[in-house]
Amino acid sequence: MTEKELLIQYRSTGDLDLLGKLYAPYMSLLYGVCFKYLHDAEKSQDAVMQIFEELIRKLRIHEVDNFKSWLYTFSKNFCLMQLRKEKGTQYVDIDEQVAVGHDYLDESDPKEWSESQFEKLEMCMLTLKPEQERCIRLFYLEQKCYKDIVALTGIEMNKVKSYIQNGKRNLKICMESK
Repeated sequence: MTEKELLIQYRSTGDLDLLGKLYAPYMSLLYGVCFKYLHDAEKSQDAVMQIFEELIRKLRIHEVDNFKSWLYTFSKNFCLMQLRKEKGTQYVDIDEQVAVGHDYLDESDPKEWSESQFEKLEMCMLTLKPEQERCIRLFYLEQKCYKDIVALTGIEMNKVKSYIQNGKRNLKICMESK
């Protein structure tokens, strides 16, 4: 069967074996296209499979004359949409978040702090902007995650992260100057 015949028959029957025969010869080509845009082997493999899943529905609706060029364009657009989605997603390194809590403490164990160091920390907390102080208290002292802080305060996620980062920096500066 030609590609055109496979397309017509798939469109009328929805038989996934026919779609598999149509798609299989292009899988390595599509992997290359996906890797070109996504720059990640696992994401590219996932994209090749997700594209196949999308084709199940798309090819039943769309009239395709030149399958190879249509598939290339569809795959390129799919990858661009993935990149667009990822752009809005922020990843947080867990190791970084675990380490972040104590770096402004001058690498000393808080259990070994003197009363005067705790007093200095509390004084420095009072020098922060109210939003920074609240986010710092929730994040470090009450050990709330970003999502919980957003829910408790009503502050946007990006602003919560900014308040914590800037507040931590301001605390460090204050602690070092006193």
